[in-house]
Amino acid sequence: MSHNLERGAKIVVEKWMRVKPWDRLLIVTTREHEEEAEVIRRFADEWVHSVNTLVLEDTGRHVGVFFDRNEEVFDPYSAVIAATDYSLVTTKAAKRAIQKHKKFLSLPLSTNDGRSMLEYDFMMMDTKKSRLMAKVIMKYLRHSKFIHVTTPAGTDLKVYKENRNPGFFNGVIKDGKGYSSASIEAYVSIEETKTTGTLVVDGSFGYIGRPEEPVTVLFEKGRITQIEENPAGKRLRQYMEDYRDDRIYIGGEFGIGLNSYSQCLGNCYIEDESAYGTFHIGLGRNLALGGRQNASGHFDLVCLDPDIYTDNRQIMQQGKIIIPEPVVY
Repeated sequence: MSHNLERGAKIVVEKWMRVKPWDRLLIVTTREHEEEAEVIRRFADEWVHSVNTLVLEDTGRHVGVFFDRNEEVFDPYSAVIAATDYSLVTTKAAKRAIQKHKKFLSLPLSTNDGRSMLEYDFMMMDTKKSRLMAKVIMKYLRHSKFIHVTTPAGTDLKVYKENRNPGFFNGVIKDGKGYSSASIEAYVSIEETKTTGTLVVDGSFGYIGRPEEPVTVLFEKGRITQIEENPAGKRLRQYMEDYRDDRIYIGGEFGIGLNSYSQCLGNCYIEDESAYGTFHIGLGRNLALGGRQNASGHFDLVCLDPDIYTDNRQIMQQGKIIIPEPVVY
């Protein structure tokens, strides 16, 4: 067992979850990740009197369907670590747990290089620094009606978020007011029928890794209407078709990576979308993010070096946060 794996498990239990002796903790995992879950459990046993593990059959990207159909599954517990391949934070069961003020950590462990996500250095990011960066960005997201983003690769996209409140993840449950994700980012759910323009994906296809070449994706009225027919685009199209759910083509989230330890290399879904200097469009389900769109899954398209504007006020230039003029109301 590697030192870095133990280091990551300790961060999850002690720094992110901050479990207490009286917590009733559930660790959700799959057979593929039983070893990682066991390391997490070992550290949790030092802090919590009651720790249980739920091992699911590996259902891949459709694992969230079980948690949509069994909304009450987390009711007996006060704290949940969802350590599966795919994020559960957008499921109905997670939404119910959050509404009941349980601690909920989404810990998607999917990687493409054979290493455990718990071994990655990006988990060492200073959570206080990420919180400060997120609050700067959230101030401008909160008071805007739309976001306009462009990139050197050719992205020119508008998303709309009127009456949608932003949030941020940095792993720390307390900072997330009860729930968080290993992804260190600022995010906002977006209006599901209004995203329009061109997205040139040159960073990552989320779970399936880095594209071999940039892929142009067109949006109209909130939905993907065209994916470029190059080899990487065909791979993306096939992946999306395999969800067997037309709602996966709907844009549901706008996110900005805030982890300066992360690199967008296509090796790890969470690292890619967390990388500072990137933004992503989350597709499909966004219920737990404050949206209205259900779907059989959720994944992100990550792009590099964005210029980001909130109501025409620039907050990011070539992937670097800039401080605009103060918002006056």
